[in-house]
Amino acid sequence: MTLTWQQAKKIIDDAVFAHNRRHLDNKEVLILEYAWHNKKYDDIAAINPHYSLSYISQDAAPKLWQLLTEVLGEKVKKANVKQVIERYWENQSSSSEQNLIPQQQSLIRYQNTPQQESLTPDFYIERPPIERICYQTLIEPGSLLRIKAPSQMGKTSLMTTILAKLALENYRTISLSFELADRKTHFTNLDRLLRWFGTNITRELQLANQLDQYWDEQAIGSKVSCTTYFEQYLLTQTDSPIVLFLDDVDLLFSYPEISQDFFGLLRSWYEKARIRNLWKKLRLAIAHATEVYIPLNINQSPFNVGNPIELKDFTQTQIEQLAKQYGLDSNPDLVEQMINLVGGHPYLLQTVFSHLKTNPDLTLEQFLAIASTESGLYNNHLREYLLNLLANPELAAAFKNVVTATNPVQLKPMVAYKLHSMGLVNLQGNRATPRCNLYRQYFSDYLDDI
Repeated sequence: MTLTWQQAKKIIDDAVFAHNRRHLDNKEVLILEYAWHNKKYDDIAAINPHYSLSYISQDAAPKLWQLLTEVLGEKVKKANVKQVIERYWENQSSSSEQNLIPQQQSLIRYQNTPQQESLTPDFYIERPPIERICYQTLIEPGSLLRIKAPSQMGKTSLMTTILAKLALENYRTISLSFELADRKTHFTNLDRLLRWFGTNITRELQLANQLDQYWDEQAIGSKVSCTTYFEQYLLTQTDSPIVLFLDDVDLLFSYPEISQDFFGLLRSWYEKARIRNLWKKLRLAIAHATEVYIPLNINQSPFNVGNPIELKDFTQTQIEQLAKQYGLDSNPDLVEQMINLVGGHPYLLQTVFSHLKTNPDLTLEQFLAIASTESGLYNNHLREYLLNLLANPELAAAFKNVVTATNPVQLKPMVAYKLHSMGLVNLQGNRATPRCNLYRQYFSDYLDDI
């Protein structure tokens, strides 16, 4: 079997998440895709003016190859990345599971085995009572769970933990991120999106793809075809409940011509579970980083039913627990200094704690001295935000006002919503303050010319 780009992207993203507890960002996926197809760095710079050739070739790409070298256990560079990924995939495929029939594979995957324990993130901080609410929601027949939080707040880690627990209890668990879809291919029309959707769920369930046998776009339409495929095939292949976690669904919000139909389809499945036992097997969890701003009929939206969860920043107690997990609780000033710099931002905290743990000679003072500069640990994170802001002058100008003001700034509702959804500001009504001092320090300098 020849490995496709989409399969390779999924394999590497999973491997990076297992190793570093984060997913590939858009820039890394772009570089990887061009290397996979044997294209030049110049081609990336040509289609994306926010990424200069020097930045790609001298900064972003070398860091990506170093990351993949650590994750895959073999030296990775642009010239050999495809071959290394294929070898990694072949090694994974040659494990003991490959010689088992599908029924045996399912038993191994969903029984109470030591391997399942590894699905839970190594450095996971509980946020009670959220875990209990999520678990209790998803064990209910035909349930729907909605998780909302800005990016990098821990939505995926939370659901990874919940899915691991459910898998140990013989639930069939599926995690599917819309980041893995090709926008130019799968987001062009509803039929392509639903075929991608059905194909990936079939693969996750380790079943033969029988999409074509149930699909008739012309006669009954894509939504009915997809529903029929679930009802007559996927849901009939197991007696166990199926928990389907859909991550990054807000990526569809920018495509109203398909998103309204897709979300209406999810709502219809939720309603079917109210009256049909077969559909009670399906439990849905959807995660999104932004408010739902697309127009949806109140009776066709999955965002006004089910159980809503909103993730907040870590509390001081949770930050102390995270520092302890990394073996850094011996420094009494660490938590206070980090709260002052990044607040309770889960990703920023985990990033620095991981770095301090693996670089014991680095002092907290040394880290703080350059944290908000291009030489600091957060340079890629901050630059990614900067590029996004510079691509939207209205947002950049508004955020500049926020980071340079001494008091909360009144913003237009849509601007406030977008900046909050990006995770850059805290809101009190429509008045905004910077999410943390790190953002204030960095963007006060780098948005100075706007």
